[in-house]
Order: sequence, then C-alpha cells, then structure tokens
Amino acid sequence: MWPYPKVLAHRGGGILAPENTLAAMRCGLDHGFHAVEFDVMLSADGVPILMHDDRLGRTVAGVGGVADFAAEQLLRMDAGSWFGPQFAGETVPAFAEVAAFCKQNGIWMNVEIKPVPGFEVETGKVAAETVLRVFQPELAVGAPVTALPLFSSFAFEAVQAAQQAAPQVPRAFLMDRITPDWRERLQTLHAVALHTNQKHLTLELAQAVKAAGYGLFCYTVNDAVRARELLAWGVDGFCTDRIDLIGAQFAG
Repeated sequence: MWPYPKVLAHRGGGILAPENTLAAMRCGLDHGFHAVEFDVMLSADGVPILMHDDRLGRTVAGVGGVADFAAEQLLRMDAGSWFGPQFAGETVPAFAEVAAFCKQNGIWMNVEIKPVPGFEVETGKVAAETVLRVFQPELAVGAPVTALPLFSSFAFEAVQAAQQAAPQVPRAFLMDRITPDWRERLQTLHAVALHTNQKHLTLELAQAVKAAGYGLFCYTVNDAVRARELLAWGVDGFCTDRIDLIGAQFAG
C-alpha cells in the first residue's frame, strides 16, 4: 500500500525554483511541502549528485556529459542562473547534502535514481549506500518505512542494485507506460509501488495495480481536475510542478 504523503513537490520546487537544487527544496518547504521528488546521478568519480539530464546545457551551463566531470567540478557549477538571476550561484548539490537537509527539516524523499546510461548498477548501489549512511540512526532502531526515503527508477538494474545494497529501504519501479510485465517486475524487486506517467494511465490499469496490493504513484500532475480524477481512480500519490496551485494538503 502507500503510507507516504499524497502530494510531492516535483524536483524540489516545481516551477518556482531551479530544479534539483537546495533552493528548490527550500522553496517547496516554504510552500508547505514536506515531501519531494528529485533525481540522483553519479559524477565521473562516483559521487551521487542531484541532476536530471545526463548532459550539461539545460540547467547547468557547459558542454559534455555529467559522467565526464568529477564531483569537485560539478559541485561548483551554477545550477540556478538558467532559472532566474535571483538564483545565480546556486550550485549543483551533493545527494548526501540534500538528504541531510531533508532529514533535518522533516521532508520525505522520493529519490529517483537517474543513471547515466551504462552506470545503472553503480548508481543504484551508491545511492543506496548514501541513504544507509544518512539514515543509519533510523535503521539501527528499526524506524518505520515512512522515516526512510523511497527509491524509484526507470532503470530496472538500478533498482535491483539498490535492493541488494539496502534491502531495508523501500523501492518502486517507474514505467512511462505500464507494460504487461509490470507485476513480474514489481515482484522481482520486492517493490512497494508502481510509479507511472499519468498521461497514459487508465482506470482499468489503476484498478489492476491497486487490486494487486501495490501503491500507485503518478508523475507529473499539474491540473487540479486531473488530480481529482486520478485520486478517484485509486491513485495514492503524485508529484506536481504547480506547487502554487496544488497544495501539499490537496484533498481531491
């Protein structure tokens, strides 16, 4: 089932802040969100950072792939200027830094493992090891799953690697379109939920996932009417870019 928050701020602050930055996390928090979704990728030297695109140029100025740069270089790069001058100098953050910030501020995390192609296993493993370190006190006392992040990824191998490295941290599988093998995939991963693109979800598929006993989460829902429809179908949670329109306490 789904014991987690219903509405998550997509990439930290939705449309109101530069994605996958500490500024975005603060923005979501300022809007009442104590639940976020963000992306984790590895630097060339295997350090997990927050980044969605595997190549520079959109949110971070530069040329080349993220896997071409060491963490020391990436963590100095400006990830805010593209969004607005008030965010100039907002740098690419390390996953450990963001995880610690969220933990300190009571922000629940859906951590999407976003590997550079070819680095699926290593990214899943390192992301899991980071969570084990940051949440060691909670894990030591057998804290409830709601005290831990939830991993998700489109990369099956990445979720498997996270499962092997940190089996006690819950997992979900991401599918743009729900394919016929969804049940087998979730069973193999011992996943707690299926995450999917709301654009392709149907009532029948939603009912099937829920009847199988899994949580069902959608991305990215920016319209309140659609959000109400999805919740009526049995969807448990969703992320939104429009944190200015759909509040953290949205009830449907």
